[in-house]
Amino acid sequence: TMTKLSVIVTAGGSSSRYGKTNKLLEKIDEKEVIIRSIQAFLPIKSIMSTEIIVSASASLEPQIKDLLKKYDIKNVKVVQGGATRQASVVNALKACDNPDYVAIHDAARPLIKHEDIQKCLELAMSKKAAIVAVKAVDTIKVVKQDGEIINTPDRDTLWAVQTPQIFDYEMIMDVHKKLEGQSFSDDAGMVEASGMKVFVSEGSYSNIKITTKKDIFLARMLFEDDAQ
Repeated sequence: TMTKLSVIVTAGGSSSRYGKTNKLLEKIDEKEVIIRSIQAFLPIKSIMSTEIIVSASASLEPQIKDLLKKYDIKNVKVVQGGATRQASVVNALKACDNPDYVAIHDAARPLIKHEDIQKCLELAMSKKAAIVAVKAVDTIKVVKQDGEIINTPDRDTLWAVQTPQIFDYEMIMDVHKKLEGQSFSDDAGMVEASGMKVFVSEGSYSNIKITTKKDIFLARMLFEDDAQ
């Protein structure tokens, strides 16, 4: 049987750390960040249908709708984001058309590679919950409020989390209902807190999240490098 996938692209943030303009409307090689993040999921092999739901802040909603028209991208619903990332995701989950799996992706990660999505999806299809992540490059310290180092976890066990995070739809819906009103910053953390297993699918270091002005320059360079 063919699988139905819904993709939730979270674009609800205020972009406050970025500055006056919205980072999602910045361009990488003539194409807006948010459009790159959406198009990365079209099309995906072995999937019967892919619907995309963008959960957007009110201020960004009209611009996103205009861009979808401009690029003639169909089958995208735009829903209003909530006060927290978790609330935004739950709004989008409710708008899904009963898929088998759902991928949750940060709109601010426009350089996600097609093959990394595919690999993560295959893992999610066998394990119910899989997320794209990369091995930690830096040594990480656990630090107290006052700046004192508590300990240094073994780097071999540490991974830096990215998106997409892909889940069995019924499972993630259930988890979001149970933990409603809290403010988890990542969906995998909610699944873990509910006592279920989540697995990592190794991704690429180029899948950066655009947070500051420097990141957009870096993203442009990474894109150029990859296009060579």
